[in-house]
Amino acid sequence: MRLGRRSVGENLTKWREKTEKEEFPLSRNESFIGRKKELSQLEFMLFGDVTGDAEKDYIELKARPRRKNVTIGVGKNAMLDERWRGRHAGNGCKKEKEPVVWKESEKEIEMQGIERHYYHHSRLKRGKYVRRKRGRNVLCGKGIACVTGDAGIGKTELILEFAYRFHQRYKMILWIGGEGRYIRQNYLNLRSFLEVDVGIENSLDKTRIKGFEEQEITAISRVRKELMRNIPYLVIIDNLESEKDWWDHKLAVMDLLPRFGGETHVIISTRLPCIMNLEPLKLSYLSGVEALSLMLGIGKDYPVTEVDALRTIEEKVGRLTLGLAIVSAILSELPITPTRLLETINRMPLKDMSWSGKEDRWLRKNTFLLQLFEVCFSIFDHADGPRSLATRMVLASGWFAPGAITISLLAQAANKIPEKCQGRCLCRKLFQALSCGFTSSYIKKSELEASSLLLRFSIARSSTKEGYIQFNELIKLYARKRDVPGAAAQAMIQAVIIQGSIAQNLDHLWSACFLLFGFGRDPVVVELKVSELLYLVKRVVLPLAIHTFITYSRCTAALELLRLCTNALEAADQAFVTPVDKCLQKSLCCWSVQTNAQLNPSLWEELALCRASVLETRAKLMLRGGQFEIGEDLMKKAVFIRTSICGEHHPDTVSARETLSKLPRLISTVQVHASS
Repeated sequence: MRLGRRSVGENLTKWREKTEKEEFPLSRNESFIGRKKELSQLEFMLFGDVTGDAEKDYIELKARPRRKNVTIGVGKNAMLDERWRGRHAGNGCKKEKEPVVWKESEKEIEMQGIERHYYHHSRLKRGKYVRRKRGRNVLCGKGIACVTGDAGIGKTELILEFAYRFHQRYKMILWIGGEGRYIRQNYLNLRSFLEVDVGIENSLDKTRIKGFEEQEITAISRVRKELMRNIPYLVIIDNLESEKDWWDHKLAVMDLLPRFGGETHVIISTRLPCIMNLEPLKLSYLSGVEALSLMLGIGKDYPVTEVDALRTIEEKVGRLTLGLAIVSAILSELPITPTRLLETINRMPLKDMSWSGKEDRWLRKNTFLLQLFEVCFSIFDHADGPRSLATRMVLASGWFAPGAITISLLAQAANKIPEKCQGRCLCRKLFQALSCGFTSSYIKKSELEASSLLLRFSIARSSTKEGYIQFNELIKLYARKRDVPGAAAQAMIQAVIIQGSIAQNLDHLWSACFLLFGFGRDPVVVELKVSELLYLVKRVVLPLAIHTFITYSRCTAALELLRLCTNALEAADQAFVTPVDKCLQKSLCCWSVQTNAQLNPSLWEELALCRASVLETRAKLMLRGGQFEIGEDLMKKAVFIRTSICGEHHPDTVSARETLSKLPRLISTVQVHASS
């Protein structure tokens, strides 16, 4: 400020305000118990030996036997392998350990590992001997840690506690959700914290147009380059589902991480047994004393029989911190003893559900935890009537994207779920004896009161953002399984259409599109009416695709969304031109068979024009990636539809024709500069 550089002070003030409000996704858990050993191990893995011993500044990793190099970034594996073979041809294998050497360039960062091969002869049946490779050791610089463990065991709580304890050592905590469909978007969301522009640079008048893959790589490399500066950041990738990206099945984690051994530290939590062959920190269950203290809370003193009931609950719930926290909340909120709670949970019926997939096994093997969830739902329903707002908010949360959800959007979806009482007589009888005045204090909740109820019973977690709450993935998975008719999914789509905004609910808009269009091998969960589909395309799909493409350079995701949207509109158009009653076609009557297009011509025209808008948007985005032939075909289809519906002199038709007429000149210009 004395030098007159006011911008420095202003930037510092903005950084402080942003870190105070958005640095942590969840508020600190005040009832955090135990994990002292795990916290110490994390500190050592990230900061190394505090005494400065050079040998302990490295951690040993078990590397893949077949990989010669580990390339982080936009490296070319073929070139690296060829380079390695050229250096080591005829020299044999290295026998001594050597320090890790990092070689940086503009395009790649290469970590040269030192491998040790062990060979031994094994006799086969035919008397021949073969050499087999036992393994190799690779040394990697400190600064990265991986935490593994079962779902609900407390991985996120451990990392969150570590981040709160050591956040003063870092400039900023950068939290990234590691779910497969959203990890790349969450990574690019760091642009607002790092002040990096990851948007599309190209325009149609440039002589060299980058391809879609190159544009996406450039956007990721800009964020990654900022993380590799000598600034201490703590990057947390929470709940990493896979090492490969869900969209293109490429190695995702290695392309996102900064250089190991630098100022930036990385913590990864996952249910996978191993990530990048790192030696993980396996998170075990809480000890019996810690689990008991977590359930008892503060100021509780039970006799021996009640303590034995608590230990039984602890064993049946699998010592998962999620289940223990819910038990503690029930005991603190309701005048109920552990013995009666155990009896109630055991008597709680479960709905028939179909189990399939890897995720379902986490719930299928722990039915007691599911019964505990049902106890909470029954408490809410008994307090606020059948299918209370709190229960419906939980059911709706299962279909939203991972991460925090705005309370208003969640309540909007919950209010659209029908309030039907389905076999609640037994649940009412179970809780009539143990409510004891609980009903009178929770009558007809508003959305804020319902969200407060979810927080008090540990079904949801409070977010640092005002008006947001977050649910554990196990609870969301059970909510999806419980929503058999799909009413909650339908309600979620309708809420997103009405209230969703790109600025606040970007991931949730994508989640709605996943349910509607069936990306990849996923089935279509929700089917909309034609009028609702048109409104969704105009309000959600087109703005979302353009924003994703232009602002974040996620070209593949945006174009795939528009392609699937085009298919859905074409299917709806085909249904419109299909006769209403196919049986009349086979009859001998001379009556003319009517179609939906004839019965409702205005809606059919609106459907056709909406399809033309999607085709035109796809064409313009294709041109930005140099896909001129595909873009030209899409634009011709859009012009044909607009000409047929609106006429040749309509402004939209004229604008589409002008864009189409510019294509030959643009293609020739690019070809001339490319050849020169």
